[in-house]
Amino acid sequence: MRVAVLYSGGKDSNYALYWALNQGFEVKYLVSMISESEESYMYHVPNIHLTELQAEATGIQLIKGFTSGEKEKEVEDLRGVLEELDVEGIVAGALASEYQKRRVDMVAQELGLESFAPAWHRDPVDYMREIIRIFDAVIVGVSAYGLDGEWLGRKIDEKALEELLELHRKYKIHVAGEGGEFETFVRDAPFFRARIVFDEVEKIWDGYTYSGVLVVRRAHLEQKL
Repeated sequence: MRVAVLYSGGKDSNYALYWALNQGFEVKYLVSMISESEESYMYHVPNIHLTELQAEATGIQLIKGFTSGEKEKEVEDLRGVLEELDVEGIVAGALASEYQKRRVDMVAQELGLESFAPAWHRDPVDYMREIIRIFDAVIVGVSAYGLDGEWLGRKIDEKALEELLELHRKYKIHVAGEGGEFETFVRDAPFFRARIVFDEVEKIWDGYTYSGVLVVRRAHLEQKL
């Protein structure tokens, strides 16, 4: 089956790609929606420009779509991109967001495409353990009480997961960040031909709103040994 993977560069879209490849699907495109709004209802925003490097690392063609980030209108913007692609299905990284999944499913139905969400309603702890096993992923955005600037740039590993579980007990933070508590970026994956190295980063942290982002100013691909 020819598919397009909705691709933000974070752990969830990379898991969707990982799953699609393991299913034996022909992944023809990675589709990244570039939102002008940092408050997008549908799309990941931090470091979305780096999907170009990730696409190069995978060898899969990247398709960029652009949206103002206006609620509901951004769904139509996605539809406009997908209707031009020669695919039979779309794969998304939705975990628990009914808002996101319903709209992706709606677009797929309108276009006569199959819709897949392999992580949908996965147990978040089991899911995060699989993410840790498969990917080199780091946190590039936080927006929740209990997560401070020290989390920016931090690798998601077993120790980080233990701390997230404690924060879940204290503040009800979703362990996999599905409530928007944190955003991630994957630097390496089994299907990457080269890993991504950050050359220059800037931490932007607002202690008043308990939110921040790790902005990657420069990065490059490094061949694997």
